[in-house]
Amino acid sequence: MKLPPVVTREEWLAARKALLLEEKKLTRSYDEVARQRRALPWVKVEQDYLFDTAEGPRSLSDLFAGRSQLFIYHFMLGPGWEDPCAGCSFIADHVDAARQHFEQADLSFAAVSRAPVGEIERVKQRLGWKFAWVSSGRNTFNYDYHASFTPEQIASGEASYNFAPYAGDFEDLHGESLFAKDEAGQIYHTYSSYARAGERLIGAFQFLDLAPKGRNETDGIMCWVRLHDQYETEATSGGCCHSKEDPAH
Repeated sequence: MKLPPVVTREEWLAARKALLLEEKKLTRSYDEVARQRRALPWVKVEQDYLFDTAEGPRSLSDLFAGRSQLFIYHFMLGPGWEDPCAGCSFIADHVDAARQHFEQADLSFAAVSRAPVGEIERVKQRLGWKFAWVSSGRNTFNYDYHASFTPEQIASGEASYNFAPYAGDFEDLHGESLFAKDEAGQIYHTYSSYARAGERLIGAFQFLDLAPKGRNETDGIMCWVRLHDQYETEATSGGCCHSKEDPAH
């Protein structure tokens, strides 16, 4: 790592105070964007989605688990995948610690993948996750919320990801969709985000962004990220360590 200029404490303090002004601007800007996000209009969810789980079929309403808000993470795990997406797994490693807090603020969480339940449960057991993770393999949920695409959609150029035409060849990508339920039980879609928006969920990045090397991405976005049980080996990740050229990012 090439060292930056080495200066006196007084010079460092002056530079640090100048940067602090920019950091405060960023914080205020984020607060304003979050306010606008909360003010987005809602859309009624008209379809009655039914998911497969280890405990049997569960509806979208069931996934709220008695709360009025639901966070769905579109997890990249397609049918027959040997490993889950390394980037999705990086996010998933943060969920159980966070949800013990946000569940107290009226927000439930569930991951959704097209893989069958047995394959999902195998990954959960391997990596030690406890959060709800359900299969949409027998419904159109992931397609309707633009996190999965049929081969025909990809071939015809009709696939849309991150609110723009998708030119890649993955049939499953990652994203976040938020839902609310009113007192009458009506469900509404309130928000979705994709691609690098998911970085907001990665607490490890917040630590790294304060460090001199930053995210240390010497060979593409998240180039060093592995499933957490692979760091002691030279095994490859789940094949989703996105390069800078990946259209999903």
